Amino acid sequence: MATRSAHPLLRLLRYAKPYQPQIWGAIIYSILRTLLDLAPPYLIGVAVDVVVERETSLIARFGIQNPLTQLLVVSVLTSATWGLESLSQYAADKLWRNLAQTLQHELRVDTYNHLQELELAYFENRSTGILLSILNDDINQLEGFFNSGAQNLIGFFTRVFAVGMSFLLLAPGIGWLAMFPIPFILWGTFTFQSRLAPRYDTVRDHAGIISDRLANNISGIATIKSFTAEAYESDRVYQESESYRRSNKRAIALSVAFEPVLRFLILFGFVLTLYLGGREVLQGRLSVGTYSFMVYIVQDLLWPFTELSKIMDEYQRAMASVRRVMGLLDTPIAIPGGVRAATPAEYRSLPIETVAGKVQFDHITFAYNERNHTLKNLSLQIPAGTTIGIVGATGSGKSTLVKLLLRFYEVESGRILIDDIDIRDLNLFDLRQCIGWVSQDVFLFHGTVAENICYGSFHANQEQIIHAAKLAAADEFIEQLPQGYDTIVGERGQKLSGGQRQRLAIARAILKDPPVLILDEATSAVDNETEAAIQKSLAMITQNRTTIVIAHRLSTIRHSHCIYVMDDGQIVEQGQHEELLALDGIYASLWRVQSGIH
Repeated sequence: MATRSAHPLLRLLRYAKPYQPQIWGAIIYSILRTLLDLAPPYLIGVAVDVVVERETSLIARFGIQNPLTQLLVVSVLTSATWGLESLSQYAADKLWRNLAQTLQHELRVDTYNHLQELELAYFENRSTGILLSILNDDINQLEGFFNSGAQNLIGFFTRVFAVGMSFLLLAPGIGWLAMFPIPFILWGTFTFQSRLAPRYDTVRDHAGIISDRLANNISGIATIKSFTAEAYESDRVYQESESYRRSNKRAIALSVAFEPVLRFLILFGFVLTLYLGGREVLQGRLSVGTYSFMVYIVQDLLWPFTELSKIMDEYQRAMASVRRVMGLLDTPIAIPGGVRAATPAEYRSLPIETVAGKVQFDHITFAYNERNHTLKNLSLQIPAGTTIGIVGATGSGKSTLVKLLLRFYEVESGRILIDDIDIRDLNLFDLRQCIGWVSQDVFLFHGTVAENICYGSFHANQEQIIHAAKLAAADEFIEQLPQGYDTIVGERGQKLSGGQRQRLAIARAILKDPPVLILDEATSAVDNETEAAIQKSLAMITQNRTTIVIAHRLSTIRHSHCIYVMDDGQIVEQGQHEELLALDGIYASLWRVQSGIH
């Protein structure tokens, strides 16, 4: 808990611990660059001192009496300083920018991997746009901070410290006057930032909301057009964008108000140095060279404070993003056993070649919310290698059963076993590797037909892909596509019909060749002719394989070894097709409706 409540910068530094050598190198070069940048004004003061004092100048104290030789030394030192400053700037920029790219890459990948480990309920309660905003906008914000913000912050404090010490060493009597406004400036700056931070948190929240709105609208553009809702959606985008603009306006109003106040405080310190320093020269208590240096360098002491608000503004934007990214990384994994979370000592391995396919639901109770239980003390045994059908009204819990088997959700009570092993004891990768799932909501990735069929079976060759497509009755329509198996299906498979998408999903599951196959309304979007072709293929596909078929079309499951009828989260009827018809219950009623018998 202490780690999670730590300042976001400390969280970021802890995350970047493997890159500490690069961070320290970048910090050292940034400090060196700033110090070298301060050297020319001092060397100007030394040059003025040589011209005015000649044989009694500062350099003359080192045994160089000739003024021309002294000027030559100053020129050489100036050239060396400029050269070293350029080199240190190159080194600092290279280290910071490479570090920015590396951390951005690592953080995005780690955040995405953590996101993949979270349970489905997490995604159901959050919008895609907000998650995309964190993975893109917030992590990109960190890149800008490391590219420039970190250097500016280090440079500011180095400059202020170095110039302040120079003033106190060279002219302690008046040096403190130049620094007199600094405590007030710092107090005002940090007070101002404490009020600005929550405003930038609000800005980032609104950025996520508008990102979510745009992502939803682009995905649903066909629906928007078909319902002529363009004006309505345009207004909603306008409202979200206006909220984002107003939140930024509130942050900007506070951000820009501070700089004018700073200028008056800085002017006060500058005028004090100009007047009192000149008076010290006139009275012979301060050299002309030192006075020239102080008047010139006082700007380097005080004017950077005018940029402090901008530096802190950039810093607060970055920290708001860090809070959101780290908040996502802190989200606990509710269902352990995943690829990244599991260790061999904690979870049992289940090699796919050893799985027989026996499935058992043992007194399962589950609820998506606390009020209504979707499954109530349900028990079901599926012998290895058999095909069972599950039917029931919408909301009866059919699809929930298979989602629990895949461990997308955790059961409230009871057990689910594969080959007499509790699935909670298994590595999630092994569990899901032995199950092929064709969902009623088919998802295809943007890519070719072949790439979508071999998704999850990435090493399959073209011959295997074509064979799976033929078994799924998909080969015929694929060959008619413009580029055949190399045809791009579009985002979510939008270039294909619903039935074509389902056949590709079936082919994808077939190619995986799992011991347990789940068909969740897998033929709901295909025509009768295609369904008949798929049924013939399924007779061969399901041999020696445990198959769970969820269907509204009873013709799909009439030849199953056993059919289970669900109602209100419980199994109310079970048996083969003829047995269930003889019962004259829910199944028989559904059969009469679908077959047209009255």
